[in-house]
Amino acid sequence: MTTPPAASASMPTPTGYDEDFLGVPLALPSPRSSADVRVLAYTHFTVTLDPGRRLAAVTGVNIDGARIIDVGRGDDWHLDDRVPVEEQTGPEVYARNDLDRGHLVRRRDPVWGDPAEAAAANLDTFCYTNAAPQAADFNQGKELWVGLEDHVLAYAQANGLLLSVFTGPVLGPDDPLYRGTRIPLRFWKIAAWTTGPAGDAGHGTAAAPALRAAAFLLDQSPQLSDVDLGALASPPPLGPFRTFQVPVRDVAEIADLEVGALSDADVLEPVPAAVPPRELPVWRELVSWNEITLARREDRNVPPTTG
Repeated sequence: MTTPPAASASMPTPTGYDEDFLGVPLALPSPRSSADVRVLAYTHFTVTLDPGRRLAAVTGVNIDGARIIDVGRGDDWHLDDRVPVEEQTGPEVYARNDLDRGHLVRRRDPVWGDPAEAAAANLDTFCYTNAAPQAADFNQGKELWVGLEDHVLAYAQANGLLLSVFTGPVLGPDDPLYRGTRIPLRFWKIAAWTTGPAGDAGHGTAAAPALRAAAFLLDQSPQLSDVDLGALASPPPLGPFRTFQVPVRDVAEIADLEVGALSDADVLEPVPAAVPPRELPVWRELVSWNEITLARREDRNVPPTTG
């Protein structure tokens, strides 16, 4: 095992995800039903590990886009010495098969700050607690999913290039079992940033930033209805990935999460409770970045429609 460098004596103890990073308080989402979790701080990000599933339930990272540093990728995957080996999905799950160790916190997202800090963050992302088994075709070349943070960062550029991103697998009870680990079939992501409040433009007023959030779901479920996904000797069949923009509240429900202020900040504007569920906005499957919604009507200074 390798101790994460940010936890060594040569570096300060990492403080992990900072809930005040965006200038408005934003707590890390938390699992509703799993009290027995391990909250692990790394450099600029935090992993909430579900020891029963041996995978992260939630990750949260702060991204300072203006201070990102290019650091050699490396490939030093390691276990976390703070956690018992049996509570982590380690190298044995990924050996001699087509499963990838998919980063939950993207490698480059926390790699900012001074050079030593950025190097520590880079290596921290290669901890197995920050990985989940993903189909090779799902993880390699999935430009739309991988590029979501870059797309939102570009949108948030006017607000200091600050972004907080939360990612995790949907830990379903029926996920296929393989080598002692249930392989998640779906993953979720919520990006959060700040913007000026409605009515502020053109009036010369200085007001507190308004929180905004966008949620996404990525599905690698097999497209085969008759496949037995029981305890498998080989990796489970996994389908081509599909990416959706979805309401934050749907991610909270599907992944069984407490998301706090993120729900009200959703750019897919909350629908009044009086609206029947069948009339709620449908999920939008994405095939290009220009289909993503990142602004409410008031953010675009467009008056709400009436009638």
